[in-house]
Amino acid sequence: MATVFETRLIGNIGRDATVRNMERGVIAINFPVAHNKNWRDKRSGESRTKTTWVNCTIWKKEGANMRILDFLKSGALVELTGTPFAKAYPQEDGTIKTEIRLNISKTNILRPSKSPGTENDDYTDLDDFSDELDDFTMSEEDF
Repeated sequence: MATVFETRLIGNIGRDATVRNMERGVIAINFPVAHNKNWRDKRSGESRTKTTWVNCTIWKKEGANMRILDFLKSGALVELTGTPFAKAYPQEDGTIKTEIRLNISKTNILRPSKSPGTENDDYTDLDDFSDELDDFTMSEEDF
């Protein structure tokens, strides 16, 4: 029986996406997304926010359409679907850092970022832009 382990994330991109060329003709597009959890403190009545950063990766084949890079800009509101995993690695001071990662299978740009100095706020051509993961498989070594 097949199993599914998938997560949906809606949040704001924290930094413009970067591209890395990997081995075997694979391209990794990396960007962090902030998820904000808001609540009201019962004791003080103050509004509180906790931000969780998720490092996201879109995997592409070399030569694939890279138009998604035009939209993965800091401040853009995105809806992402993918497979989550945690990664731990040692830091220079000897402590272990753990991060949440998401290998993206589907993206949807809910609100593009506005570039400074942009006069045109008409994003009609960007509405409902989505990008499906290219159809290829990856090995454990790619992570």
